[in-house]
Amino acid sequence: MRRVSRIVLAVCVVVGATRGQLSFAMQEHAPQAQQDAVQLAARDAEEWMIKLDAGKYAECWTEASQMVKNAVTMEKFESSMKAVRDPMGKLESRKLQSASHTTLLPGVPSGEYVVILYETSFDHKPTAQETVIMSREKDKVWRVAGYYIK
Repeated sequence: MRRVSRIVLAVCVVVGATRGQLSFAMQEHAPQAQQDAVQLAARDAEEWMIKLDAGKYAECWTEASQMVKNAVTMEKFESSMKAVRDPMGKLESRKLQSASHTTLLPGVPSGEYVVILYETSFDHKPTAQETVIMSREKDKVWRVAGYYIK
C-alpha cells in the first residue's frame, strides 16, 4: 500500500510541497479574472471527479494534463487509482472546502493553477480530504494536474 501511495503522490506532483505554504481559501477581493478561473477550474475538476468516482480511471488519465501523462503511464495511473480508491467504497458526499488561484507552485513550471480542497466521505472512509490541482494548459483548457486523497 505504501508503494501505491507514492505513485498517487507522484501523480499529484505538487500537493505535498504546497501543503502549508499556500493560502487555499479564495479571497473575496481577488481580481474577477482569478475568480472566473477558479469557478471554471472547479467545474472541470468536478466533472473529472464524477468519472473518477465511477471508476473510469483510463478516461480520467486521458483527460488529465500533460503533466500527469508525463509523470505516469495510463496503466500505472489505473492500477494506482484502483488500489487507492476502490477500497474506500462508494462516494457518500463531497463538499468544497476551498479553492485558490496561483501562478507558482513548488517543483513545477510557472503557469496558471487552481488548488481545490474537498471534504469527502466514502462508504469505508467516512472522513477524507481530497486535493485537486487544476492546470490551465496551452490550449486554455483546465485539466487535472494532480489528485491527492488522505
